[in-house]
Amino acid sequence: MIRDRIKSFSYAFKGIAELFRGTPNARIHLLFTIAVIICGFIFQVSQLEWCILALSIGVVLGAEAFNSALENLVDLVSPDYHELAGKAKDLAAAGVLFCAIGAAIAGTIIFLPKGLALMQ
Repeated sequence: MIRDRIKSFSYAFKGIAELFRGTPNARIHLLFTIAVIICGFIFQVSQLEWCILALSIGVVLGAEAFNSALENLVDLVSPDYHELAGKAKDLAAAGVLFCAIGAAIAGTIIFLPKGLALMQ
């Protein structure tokens, strides 16, 4: 049983590698993740703010992973153009966009006052 759990983690890490290797938008999200973490240290965000940032990062990266998985699955089952396949992909992309907008709003609420205070 323990070996099966370890094996399942290896599949997850393989998926993470595939996400960042094969998905340009995931690499953009990763760059923003690094920037947010650096800003978090620079502005010395609180423990609660770190929790909000960590959850926001996890939600966006998770949504991107689900979107990429769905796109791959749609391409497998519908290699030719089909209106419903396109709708499924568009809806998944919209889900990522909603998550990214929410994360951007949370980041703005956390970092904007700190940046303004630093400029004064």
